[in-house]
Order: sequence, then C-alpha cells, then structure tokens
Amino acid sequence: MSERLVPGDPAPAFTLPDADGKPVSLADHRGRKVIVYFYPAALTPGCTKQACDFTDNLDLLAGAGYDVIGVSPDKPEKLARFRDQESLRVTLAADPDKAVLTAYGAFGEKTMYGRTVTGVIRSTVVVDENGDVEQAFYNVKATGHVAKLIRDLKV
Repeated sequence: MSERLVPGDPAPAFTLPDADGKPVSLADHRGRKVIVYFYPAALTPGCTKQACDFTDNLDLLAGAGYDVIGVSPDKPEKLARFRDQESLRVTLAADPDKAVLTAYGAFGEKTMYGRTVTGVIRSTVVVDENGDVEQAFYNVKATGHVAKLIRDLKV
C-alpha cells in the first residue's frame, strides 16, 4: 500500500494530460492553493456526483483562492466525454499508469463490499501556495464530501 500524505509533507510534483491532452502540472498552480481530488472512474454515479459538486462550488472555492484538479486512471478521451456530458468546469487529469495516484497514497488496498481489493482510494489533498500538503483526506464519500471540505477549509 502506498504511503499516505500528512500535513507538512511536500506534495508530489506531477504533470498529467487533461481531458484535451494538454499538460496539467501542480507547479503551474504555485502561489495558489490547490485541491487535488482522486476518484476511481469517470462516468460512474458516485464520481459524477462528486465532480458535479466540485463544479457547483468552483466559483466559491476559486474566490477563496483554491484551484481544483480531479485525477483518475481514465484516459483523456474518457475524461473529455465525462466533462462534456456533465458540463464539468473542474480540471480533469488522466493518470492511467497510476503513478500520481500512488505517490499521493490514493491507490492501494481498500475494502469494497466486504472484500479487500486493490484500486483507487477516493481521496482529497489540499496543497498550499508553497506546494506542501495542508490537509489530506482518505476514504472520503462521494456524496457530501465537497460540502464537508468547504466547512473544514472555512470557505
């Protein structure tokens, strides 16, 4: 199982293709806070709910100085369909080899329906302006997580 990040850790650097195949780097957001959330699969009910919740609250989060990046193991083409079908405004990044998911502790063993499986651990990491982990949440619920995050961040 990959190591989980804790506040104060340097956030692992990454550059991944977005839904249009253009590179998205954590370094591009230096000087702003970034919410990096990890989800199992585009176009599934829970992940759609979570992405729509982030989109619905994007203006509020941006106004408080937060950028939002969603990362999944999907390919850019599927992310583009997801974005277009659901009118998503959050940046979606593709990590098909799961290197970034693993670096952030968002890929590994988890319990699903009473069985231990290996897969994406729904997680959210808040990165501060200097590129360090401000907060890290693991095994979050798809529904209600964004509202809880907004409360925890005092936005």
